[in-house]
Amino acid sequence: MPVTKIFSGETYRIQVLDESGNADPQLEPRLSNELLERMYRTMSLCRVFDRKAIALQRQGRMYTYAPVEGQEAVQVPAAMAIGPADYSFPSYREAAFYIARGAPLNKLFEYFMGWEAGQEAPKESRDAGVSIPVGSQTAHAPGAAYAVKLRKGKELAITFFGDGASSQGDFHEALNFAAIYSLPAIFLCSNNQYAISTPRKIQTASASIAQKALAYGMDGIQVDGMDPLAVHLAVSEAAKKAREGKGPTLIEAICYRFGPHTTADDPNKYREPAEAQEWRKLDWPARFQKYLSAKGIWTPEYGQKISEDATKEIEAAVASAEQFRDDPLTMFDYVYNKPTGHTLEQRKELEDEIAKRKAAGLMR
Repeated sequence: MPVTKIFSGETYRIQVLDESGNADPQLEPRLSNELLERMYRTMSLCRVFDRKAIALQRQGRMYTYAPVEGQEAVQVPAAMAIGPADYSFPSYREAAFYIARGAPLNKLFEYFMGWEAGQEAPKESRDAGVSIPVGSQTAHAPGAAYAVKLRKGKELAITFFGDGASSQGDFHEALNFAAIYSLPAIFLCSNNQYAISTPRKIQTASASIAQKALAYGMDGIQVDGMDPLAVHLAVSEAAKKAREGKGPTLIEAICYRFGPHTTADDPNKYREPAEAQEWRKLDWPARFQKYLSAKGIWTPEYGQKISEDATKEIEAAVASAEQFRDDPLTMFDYVYNKPTGHTLEQRKELEDEIAKRKAAGLMR
């Protein structure tokens, strides 16, 4: 029997803005000035939100938080490249995506302050709540996409995850299922170089995560995740393809997690500060500012105003969130659709404990 080739494939990378903020004229998407300004304002707001959230946690005013800094140019442009009726399944590190989708800032702070009510979304929202288990949300997206296909809809489902999740079984099952049924789904991997302390180089032997799509019979593309134009372009094209019934896409966005994995982690134990300094040279603010400046949009005064407005908005949201109070017993309302025996027992135990503390003057 002769030896014959049964498959050959290639994976490409998209970068629109170079390190100096100059756009490739052949790839530059035609986005309105209004959209570009909204993108810049939102990413700036997200960075202020992120740094404030870390400060609140360090002061004991908020619980564990997964920092976003370095990934805003993935999440915000992606949110602006899909429609309000599309389904999304974020991970625990997508605060910027939620903000770009219109989530109230005070509600996000409430959630991270321990109030489950902070995750309550309007009925019309199709953004799923925060998913804590690594990679589990990747399996939810093709489920929603399958439902869309069955009812012949035009929506799509997008899911966000990190490089670490690409080693989870859910990820591979999700890609396989989505490709088999040619589902309208987008898998957006924020490759931020570390899965907690595991570096990308020992996460997989593949040259890229994007190329894993080829094994499942679907398209895969890598983008500069610190280039908002590249991300918007890639997600827009994947969304168009999905709506036309041409199947799913895996997008690997190369970015960097400047902060710790969570506020319970110390990144200095597994990486050198000099590494982050090198990645700072690629960070989106300076590159995008230069691009917007060349288009007559950005000026130092404009940037200062955006920063000041963002700070005021964040401070107002924090003040509102810190005034929020809810019945601690509501924690049991979000576990099961119908309470089970053991949750009823636990609820009664908590009721008794609260009564004791109130009687002792330890609770209001």
